[in-house]
Amino acid sequence: MSDYEDMTVAQLKELLKEAGLPVSGKKADLIARLQEGAEDSAPAEEESAEEESVEEDDFDADYDDDEDWDDDDDFSEEHVARQKPVLSEEMKAALALRAAQKKGTPSFRRTEWFRYKRLSRSGWRKPHGMDNKQRRNFKYRGSLVRIGHGKVNAASGLHPSGFEEVMVHNPRDLDQIDAETQAARVGATVGGRKRENIHSRADELGIRVLNRRRDR
Repeated sequence: MSDYEDMTVAQLKELLKEAGLPVSGKKADLIARLQEGAEDSAPAEEESAEEESVEEDDFDADYDDDEDWDDDDDFSEEHVARQKPVLSEEMKAALALRAAQKKGTPSFRRTEWFRYKRLSRSGWRKPHGMDNKQRRNFKYRGSLVRIGHGKVNAASGLHPSGFEEVMVHNPRDLDQIDAETQAARVGATVGGRKRENIHSRADELGIRVLNRRRDR
C-alpha cells in the first residue's frame, strides 16, 4: 500500500498496462486496481478488452483532479501558468476598445510592394513623388498611415494581454520588474543556456515571459 502511494500516476499506469488492467480513473482507483490484481493474478478478459477503447477517451478525465495532475511529473513540467496583469476597469475597457479598433485597421503596405519582392518584405514607407498614386490617395492603391488610424492612447504600447513589456538580457534584469503590471521579453541575442536561467528566475518571481520558448 505504501509503495503505491509514493508512486506517480504515470508509474501506476505503467504497472497496470503490464498487468493488462484498465488505466482509467483517479489515483485511488489505480491503487485499488493494482491491489486487487496482486491478489488475483489472472486479470479478467473483459477488462483487458475494454482497455484500448477507454484509454484515450478517459485521458482528460484522469487529470481533472488537481491532485492527480500534480502527481504526474511529465505533464507538470510542460505546464507553465500564464500570469495575468492587475488592471483597473478603465484599462480593461481601453484594451477591449483597442482590440475592436484593430480589426478595422487596414494593412499598410509600401508603394509598389506587389511589383518587387524586396519591397513586399519591408515595412511601411511614406510615399514621395509628385505623381505617386498612393500619395495622391488613388482608390486602387494601398491605404495611407493617418492620424485617424490611431488607437486608444491609454493602452498605447501595451501587450495585448495588458502587460507593459520590459526587455531583459540576463536574470538580474528581472529584479527590476513589477510582476503585477510588467512582463519580460527576452532579447533575441540571448543564448539558450542564459535563456533557461531567465525562465527559471522568472518562474520564481512570478513574472510572465512573453516570448518563452516551448521547444526545450
